[in-house]
Amino acid sequence: MSHDGEGPQAAPSGPPGMPGVMTFGTPVVGELLVDRYRLEEHVNTDATGRQIWRGLDTVLRRQVALVLRQPGGEASIEMLTAAVAASRLVHPHIVSVYDAIDEGDRSYVVREWVPGVALRDVLRNAPLDAERATLVAHSIAEAVAALHSAGIVHGNIHPGTILVGDDGRVVLTDTHADGTTSPEDDVRAVGAVLYACLTAHWPHAEAGRSMLPDAVRDGSGRLATPRQMRGGIPRYLDELTADLLDPRATPPAAPALAAELARLAVEGYENDLDGAGPMGFDDVDLGGSRRPSGAKIALGVAVLVVIAVIGAFVGVRLLGGNDNNASPGSTATGQPSQPTSTGADQLIAIGPTQIRVVDPPNGDRTELVGADTVVDGSETTGWPTQRYNQANFGGIKPGMGILIDLGKPTKVRSVKVVVNRQGATVALRSGTTDPGNSREGDKTINETFTPVGQPFVDHPGTTMVFPVPDDAAASQYLLIWITKLPPNGEGKFAININEIAVSAA
Repeated sequence: MSHDGEGPQAAPSGPPGMPGVMTFGTPVVGELLVDRYRLEEHVNTDATGRQIWRGLDTVLRRQVALVLRQPGGEASIEMLTAAVAASRLVHPHIVSVYDAIDEGDRSYVVREWVPGVALRDVLRNAPLDAERATLVAHSIAEAVAALHSAGIVHGNIHPGTILVGDDGRVVLTDTHADGTTSPEDDVRAVGAVLYACLTAHWPHAEAGRSMLPDAVRDGSGRLATPRQMRGGIPRYLDELTADLLDPRATPPAAPALAAELARLAVEGYENDLDGAGPMGFDDVDLGGSRRPSGAKIALGVAVLVVIAVIGAFVGVRLLGGNDNNASPGSTATGQPSQPTSTGADQLIAIGPTQIRVVDPPNGDRTELVGADTVVDGSETTGWPTQRYNQANFGGIKPGMGILIDLGKPTKVRSVKVVVNRQGATVALRSGTTDPGNSREGDKTINETFTPVGQPFVDHPGTTMVFPVPDDAAASQYLLIWITKLPPNGEGKFAININEIAVSAA
């Protein structure tokens, strides 16, 4: 199949090993495919042995992703057929396919390069809050609806084939249907994606293997619902997720599910049902039409830009990669995978002597006890602030925080903070020295430590992961800095920082 999809393509001729010439051996950096696509970086190898590369279209001068399979020919018909079908679709939540080539010994698909991170790697840090989980699932449901309307079954939906772009896009990649899947399987997979977003676990028995850990189950193997695994999940969303994964229930059509998720993204969950279950959402009325207007759907899609922050949580910028039938840290061959040039996150061991509370003037320094609990490995214990009459620490001081001494300048990739209440405003700052555990020392920290990235403002969740830009300098001292407290439900304002985890390159 040629790069325009209409016939066999002859391989370029030339001496083996000559730069820029195909040799049908192991792909190498700098190799030029069909005199057009130059391989620039091997990103990953998926569970089927296909290599994913970042490349350059030398004609249009744009970055592309290339999925290479050896051998080509008969063995690659399924991949190429799916790619040709997907290439006819232009959709904001489906990665664009530009080219499909079969050279006999090797075949490859050329597709859009989406700078970002695989959803799988976002969820390795922490689950998403209900709102963001709904937005991700809505994006994938919209993509599936578009594929089904074109007569295409995807058959390969999992957190490794979903990309969270730096620009806020959530896109589905790598159609892989092999004739054994159905549209209903795709819709159930959307339910599995929603489950993973809410729990950071993947339902292996219901949706296939994944590098994410399996869902929690009872003694009989029954799947735990998201609400059983984690607090704060709306009941309606919990029931919808469970029903989509229930093999005894008939799933809705993809367009209907996409519309329902759009409604939830726009209207929220204030009208959780008291009676009928979510799978009957077509038959119930929650204060008006069950289908949002076109303007509201557009608004729901636009809100997806909030996921752009998540796309930077992990510095590893993967194109999809191996997810099904693979174990963490392994390729399809079972050998340890080699890190890409961006590297993989490594947690830094932090002891209780490396942590202290920062309480600048006019704080009374009575809240300095318990900081060691934020690095004890438990998200159920933590350091508490006092209760204040106003969210801005009663107007007494500019904020409070936790100072972390990493022991030496370290190239930090991300910092995860778990708190006990929603609605806080928290920032990450860095500095070069600790001027001392005193009122004046803490005042200096507040005045001299510089912001790292963007703060979480009125954060709707309890987990925050601060991405550290790749060009940021190595830091020895980090400051988790709180400037706005959430209400505690008793007319006061307070928060607990329950856990802090720092990852390095």
